[in-house]
Amino acid sequence: MNHPEIIKLQKFLQMKFNNQNIDVRPRNKLNDSVEVFIGDESIGLIHADDEDGDKSYIFNMSILDIDLDEVS
Repeated sequence: MNHPEIIKLQKFLQMKFNNQNIDVRPRNKLNDSVEVFIGDESIGLIHADDEDGDKSYIFNMSILDIDLDEVS
């Protein structure tokens, strides 16, 4: 993904989740995905999918069961 595309994704996520601390960063040596952070914590990956000429983005966020204990 190129820089303008990364900025658009970041602005979209910041607006959608009402959180200006969301930061979308390129991954080393990988052009097909970016990493999403809130502050210093990585929360997931976004993969670009442009098969069939229709570009879309897949946001994948893993949640560990131990992280759920923090909200109980």
